[in-house]
Amino acid sequence: MFAVELLGELIRLGVRDVVVCPGSRSQALALAAAAAERVGAIRLHVRVDERSAAFFALGVARETGLPAPVIVTSGTAVANLLPAALEAHEGRVPMILLTADRPTELRGIRSNQTTTQAGVLGPAARLSLDVPAPGLGPDGDLARGAATDPQQLAARAVSAATGFLGAAPAGPVQLNLSFREPLSGVAGFEAMIDRGFEAAAAEAAAARDSGELGIASAAAQAVPGGFRAHAGFAEEELYTHAGDARTVVLAGADAGPAAESFARAIGAPLLAEAVSGARYGREAIASYATLLDDPEIGGLVERAVVFGHPTLTRQATALLRREAVDVIVVDPHAGPGVEHVNPGRRATVVRGARAAADFDPRTLHRWLGSWVVADREIQRDRTTVHAPNLSAATAAGYKERSAYARAEVAAMREPVTRELLAEAVWRGSWPHDRLVVAASRLVRVLDGLAPGRKLGVHANRGLAGIDGTIATALGVAAASQADPEGTAAAGVTRVLIGDLALLHDVGSLLLPPAEAPLRVQLFVGNDGGGTIFDGLEVAGAAAPDAFERVMRTPHRVALEPLAVAYGWDYRRVETRSELERLLTEPVTGPGIIEVPLDRD
Repeated sequence: MFAVELLGELIRLGVRDVVVCPGSRSQALALAAAAAERVGAIRLHVRVDERSAAFFALGVARETGLPAPVIVTSGTAVANLLPAALEAHEGRVPMILLTADRPTELRGIRSNQTTTQAGVLGPAARLSLDVPAPGLGPDGDLARGAATDPQQLAARAVSAATGFLGAAPAGPVQLNLSFREPLSGVAGFEAMIDRGFEAAAAEAAAARDSGELGIASAAAQAVPGGFRAHAGFAEEELYTHAGDARTVVLAGADAGPAAESFARAIGAPLLAEAVSGARYGREAIASYATLLDDPEIGGLVERAVVFGHPTLTRQATALLRREAVDVIVVDPHAGPGVEHVNPGRRATVVRGARAAADFDPRTLHRWLGSWVVADREIQRDRTTVHAPNLSAATAAGYKERSAYARAEVAAMREPVTRELLAEAVWRGSWPHDRLVVAASRLVRVLDGLAPGRKLGVHANRGLAGIDGTIATALGVAAASQADPEGTAAAGVTRVLIGDLALLHDVGSLLLPPAEAPLRVQLFVGNDGGGTIFDGLEVAGAAAPDAFERVMRTPHRVALEPLAVAYGWDYRRVETRSELERLLTEPVTGPGIIEVPLDRD
């Protein structure tokens, strides 16, 4: 009953998704989750691989702001959670890991599937508890000491994972739960368990509907990545913009709408990464990296106000290191012991930013205008040749119209490049869709050309690794498509991913037949290896053969049979017309779209 009560309390506190991996020691928790699903108290997701399960939970939390507890058995199962937990730590994403373990009497004697798994997350954990095996009290009920009381454990876990108390950003929590044999057995109590889960879900729903304050509502209001609205901070904790200093707003991963709102309020250029969730509005500058290198524009910056976690360009990092630039970092968790974006180690860290009450955004009008004009010129020069507007040629006669038609046909037959792929997927996605971008070469291509557009974008930029991209995207899709009343429920999750990132997480393609199919499209830019390294100094310094073998790591994997084996739809797209047509077709399930790309 301990497992049932713990899960019931997590549900009462707002948990809506639970991820289960099969295992013996964790069977009580897994069966409790199955019972909760049976009465509609949770959305249950079952995954064979713990690494995929943890990244799937990460995707759910990125989309919802709420942790999706991951239930695993003992041994190496726990070790496989570490990559996603580290991403959650650095990316400030809530995560709860329920790891089953042997009781104390079986530890230290080389018992089967037993290792030191308590505290495995190290300093990355917001909370790590080694919970003794539950026992019965004199009354025959669960003994409810502070260390084993399910209600207290659930409250502490959710609070720490969501950063509710404000002492630390959102992040991973481990409850290492010991279980003695018999490991499960609730025969005869099914009706009571069902009623308990129904009551917990009803109480959580009522709390959400009423908006009453508490752990659940605070977590639900969190923006994925840990950035919340800046209400309630003391005056001295805020940055108030005034004066005419040439200011830019730099928005990195998970910056969210706050960055756009602030840039609009002060009328400053918005240098928003494509994965920031802030790349929209009239202040957004798509070619910001190029313009930062321009001494007549980027070289004149006097102040940079930073939101989120910028990671995609060296130019942004170089800007924050300039001695002549005043750097303001906006981070709601501006307390001691929290790491902040501060490459120059001299930034002023504040909890929020606002414009002074009497500040006129027209103060920076000419400054903003210089960025906008230069950005338009760069984007016009780099834009791929689009199909011409035939109506513009009507006055020129048949010959000219024929020339336009031939040009249009030629353009539609042109091979897909990285730039065309990135821009097409970006433009083909809508606010009710979700876009997940892998840490591949394509994310930097996208960042250099994506026009301002309000999209739901996710990327694991906490550690910026290729690990778990597919699983994360599936978690985003499951969460965004689950609510029949939400606008995202009708959307598609598109994933912009390189071939190595796909192969690194290929096991996550395995989807349980018992779960509803997800509308997911993996757009795989396949250049046969890791060409992202071509832009590094090592490409010119290393011996070509050694560079090819250990850096580019070429492969010959055929993606079509791989897709078929996992039950995914497969398409191969080679021309612009094929790509554009595919992006207009309805999506009914998971699919892989392979796009061959040149290695150069």
